[in-house]
Amino acid sequence: MSSPPSLATRVSANSIVTITCVLALLYFGRDVLQPVALAVILSLLLAPMLQVLGRFGLRRLPAMLVTLVLAGVCVVGTAMVLATQLLRVSEDLPQYRAAIQTKIEQVRTAVERPFIHMQDSFGHISPLAPEAQEAAPPAAQNLATGPRTDLLSDLTSKVWGPLGETGLVLVLLIFVVLEHESLQDRLIRLAGQREIGRTARALADAAQGVARFFFSQFVVNAAFGIAIGLSLWAMGLPHAVLWGTLSAVLRFVPYLGALVAGALIAGFAAAVDPGWQLALSCLVLFGVLELTVANVVEPNVYGHSTGLSPLAVMVSALFWGTLWGPVGLLMSTPLTVCLVVAGRHVAALEWLAILLGQAPDVTGAQRFYQRALNGDTGAILRDARPFLRRNSLARYCDQVLLPGLALAGAEIRAELIDATQREHLRHTVAEVAEALAPSGVTRAKRCQVSLLDANVGAHLRHLREARLGRWQGSLDVPQRSIILCVSQAAERDELVSELLARALREASHDARSVVVPIAPEEQDPDKADLVSTLFIPYPTRETLEPWITVVDELRANLPQALLATIRPTLEEDVPALGSVQPHVDMVLRSFEEALAFVAPRAAGRN
Repeated sequence: MSSPPSLATRVSANSIVTITCVLALLYFGRDVLQPVALAVILSLLLAPMLQVLGRFGLRRLPAMLVTLVLAGVCVVGTAMVLATQLLRVSEDLPQYRAAIQTKIEQVRTAVERPFIHMQDSFGHISPLAPEAQEAAPPAAQNLATGPRTDLLSDLTSKVWGPLGETGLVLVLLIFVVLEHESLQDRLIRLAGQREIGRTARALADAAQGVARFFFSQFVVNAAFGIAIGLSLWAMGLPHAVLWGTLSAVLRFVPYLGALVAGALIAGFAAAVDPGWQLALSCLVLFGVLELTVANVVEPNVYGHSTGLSPLAVMVSALFWGTLWGPVGLLMSTPLTVCLVVAGRHVAALEWLAILLGQAPDVTGAQRFYQRALNGDTGAILRDARPFLRRNSLARYCDQVLLPGLALAGAEIRAELIDATQREHLRHTVAEVAEALAPSGVTRAKRCQVSLLDANVGAHLRHLREARLGRWQGSLDVPQRSIILCVSQAAERDELVSELLARALREASHDARSVVVPIAPEEQDPDKADLVSTLFIPYPTRETLEPWITVVDELRANLPQALLATIRPTLEEDVPALGSVQPHVDMVLRSFEEALAFVAPRAAGRN
């Protein structure tokens, strides 16, 4: 008897069946769903204008009529400008007829030459039979003399379909706009009484996302059209205004529109110029501008304006274009924006927001840890430097580096990372700490950290000692001006102490890190008055007893110094606060609190 399928198998099978049914519904129901989707998206696009008119006291119906009239005037005006320009071009085309015929003949000859050469090279390929050659002219003649198609009927049959669909979308748009509040109430009612706030936010996010997308697309396409028009005018191509406007309009059709615009410009340039120089120059210009806008400007502008990642913008165009054709291509980004918004507010669709959203919900610590496991120091530094332009190194350690190391510690204890990843982690932490060190410390270089003979904290401390001496600076300093970051001989403690010393030095404090016990020959009781504050990392459960012994020794050797410990917020293997607090003067929670703790004392000395 076979065992029943596991829960994961059932969930996976149910998900596959559900996705398959949804895709089938979208594909086979596209004739019904396309007009509805267009009407809803257009209603979201017109919503800001309706709100503006509503503030002036217009009711819903008059505001809708005014909005539709204004949109229609813009569309009709643009169409009339294009039609007028096209008529002027058509009037000039006869004078370019000879050049066009010459270019066509040159292209035909260039295309046929390789095939003629291949036919001459292979003698066994028989030529076209004479009977076929003799039969060709009558066929052509029959085609030429056949019945003519009624132009009016043909035009009507071609235009009637799009006009009917446009009218259907317009009617649906009117009803959607008029029933806007009622539809919103219905959606809220479907979501339930407890989800009113979330549903309202989802509807608002979708409307804002679609409106931002269309506005961004209008700005990008208008700028592209202006750039094309000015460039073609500078190159001497006639009717540059037409080609700039046509380029801007056709770019609203993703991918195909740009290809059509480029082909039309290149073809007209070939007709105007007797040679090929102007056509090739226009083609290169259009290609460079299009590639720049498509690969640099659009992914960033559309991504930031819609909340989609640049890759999601491209993938959505491919998906919806394949599913719904040109209409899906035109609506791809707005539809995907709505899906991402739904994923942010509906738990079952959260994976859509994660995969397609602009900024995945990953913390800085998680990003640091993931890149450190791969040894990607460059990516960590690219993320860290903008952060440090606005914040201190102490805050970076508190919010990114130390929480990332806490994640690493948890997985190391659970034996979830291998030796290679541990090596990457050690090298990366050392390189990042060196690269982000304050002024006076050498820039980052490839750190050779031995996994067997040293730890990251000891390695970083030895680097500073090699530059600044055994005591990391002069001992000829004012009394109570040195801050000691003390640690036991453990990798965790030494790294925390060294990072804290670097964060304090960035804030212009004379901080130094040491490891206890210090050799008797290096101890100098006369220098004890130089130390004002002692910081020691919070112990783990295993190191609590030796930690208490170290603290008692520090108390005896430096009785005048204040003693504080920093309790990590994410580590779990630490003793309770009650077993630590009686042994120190202060228990701090972050490096920033340590800075705040020493700042008044430093100000008092000054």
